This record gives sequence, structure tokens and C-alpha cells, in this order.
Amino acid sequence: MKTLLPFIFTVLSPAMLLAQTVNKSGNQAAGAAMLPTNDIVKNISLAPNTHTFYIFIQKTNLTRTYTSRGPITIFVPVDDGYSDMPTGKFDSLAKPAHIWELTDLVAYHAIAGQLKERDIQKKINKGKGMATFTTLSGGKLFAKIDSSNNIVLIDGNGGKSVISRFDIKQNNGIVHLVSKVLEPKKKVI
Repeated sequence: MKTLLPFIFTVLSPAMLLAQTVNKSGNQAAGAAMLPTNDIVKNISLAPNTHTFYIFIQKTNLTRTYTSRGPITIFVPVDDGYSDMPTGKFDSLAKPAHIWELTDLVAYHAIAGQLKERDIQKKINKGKGMATFTTLSGGKLFAKIDSSNNIVLIDGNGGKSVISRFDIKQNNGIVHLVSKVLEPKKKVI
């Protein structure tokens, strides 16, 4: 028995390490908890690094949209991506008086249809270095490839967000994780 335990430990420990998806900081990798059999909202709720966007979806009543048959492509900011928002903006979005602004922000992160990484790259190449997408909010979202070969999304205000994880399959679309919140251009009424 004494010789069996070290053997089991040395055989199973590497297997358990390989079975986990871990990033450099030791946390579960972005999007690793998402399952292709779940819908977009269920998977965003399960992922440890997309909690803020999940709460925003709940507050805006867009749950029905993002659990629909789709397909929908959604660019989900990781929780750290909200830190660059202007002071007070994050807090004001959570208030009931700003529900329409929050709804616009959440819908701005989604595009009707299924866009995989290769589709985005093809559209960038076809557009001679810049692709334009129309979001569910009606705003324009741009994409280009930077000097490090990252796909960078450019929002209506010129803010840039790198797609950090691609093609996370959902039963009603695709999720791409992005490094920062995409902010739609303010609408003048």
C-alpha cells in the first residue's frame, strides 16, 4: 500500500493538472467554464470572469434576446475590462435612471449571426484592413488586426479592445471574450 500511493499520486497528479485550463495567474482560464450545450446567458453566468456582464444582461432584460435561438455573436468583456471606464460611469450604469444607456451598452456588444475568428479576419481582409459590423443596438463596431496580429475591436468613441479568447461555442451562437468594455457612440436626440 505504501508503494501504491506514491505511484497513484505521480500518475494522477500530472493528469489532473492537464485536465484543468489555467492561466498564468493560476486562475481558471477565461471562458473555460462555458459549455457548448448551454446558451449564451447560462455560460456567461458560469464563467468566473464575466460576472459583471451577466449582471448587466439581467438588469437590462436582454436575457430573452441572448437565450433566443440565435445565432448571436457576442463580445463579452472580462470583469477587469471595466476598470478603464470613466470615473462614475460604471456606478451610474447600475442605477435605474440609466437603464436605457445600459441596454444600449449591452446590445452594442452583440451582432446578429455567427461570426467566428476566421470570419472576422476575412471581413477585415476584404475591407482592406478594417471591417465594420452593425450591432444589435444599431451602432457601428469596427475591427482591425494590430501589429501583434491581435484582432482589435474599435468602438464608436475610438476605444480599443483586444479579443482575448475566440470562438467559444454556445448552443445559440458564439462568445468572444474581450479585454475592455465597448462603448457605443452617444446618440444625439
